[in-house]
Amino acid sequence: MPRTADHDLRRAQMAQAVHRLIAHDGLDAATMAAVAREAGFSVGLVQHYFKSKDELLLFAYKRITADLLGRVARITAESEAAGRSIREIMLDCLVELLPLDPERRGEYRVSRAFQTRAPDDPTAAAVAVETSAHLRGKLAQGIENGKECGETEPDTDASLAALELTALVDGLADHLYRAPGPREATAAGAILASRLQAILPGACRHYA
Repeated sequence: MPRTADHDLRRAQMAQAVHRLIAHDGLDAATMAAVAREAGFSVGLVQHYFKSKDELLLFAYKRITADLLGRVARITAESEAAGRSIREIMLDCLVELLPLDPERRGEYRVSRAFQTRAPDDPTAAAVAVETSAHLRGKLAQGIENGKECGETEPDTDASLAALELTALVDGLADHLYRAPGPREATAAGAILASRLQAILPGACRHYA
């Protein structure tokens, strides 16, 4: 009898196969047969873990969003431990969401593929809404924390500012995917840095 860890590993390998297929050839490429072939399993084994293609795709989408949020959390924790300012931490986290390397370009394509399903797939829509809300919440929390240390003006609407930043990142990600290159990447970072400077214009008293 396979251990639980073996089951988790197989599901993860199948989700990674979905990721690779969609990143390379689009959502329609991720059939049960193609996923089985890409992951090195039989179709029967894939169907043992996932009763339908939709169930498999949803699992893969959830893993991608969890991985993204995990990276942001790790960047935040490491930067806080290093005594960096909220503005600097938020910039690093937002840049992490941009498709600036092959892995993140693949992640972008996969995420956008699932988001196009959202209007007709309530479950996929719920995952997208939850992920977006989580990111906005973390940004708003950081902006509110900035009021305590002096980086943010007291009358700043943190929720509105967080919405602005996530909308800006989404637009920059779309542009960078269509027009990749070092000049565009540098410009995107500068745009984000400029908006963060406007939202968190002060110096943190904790590290002064």
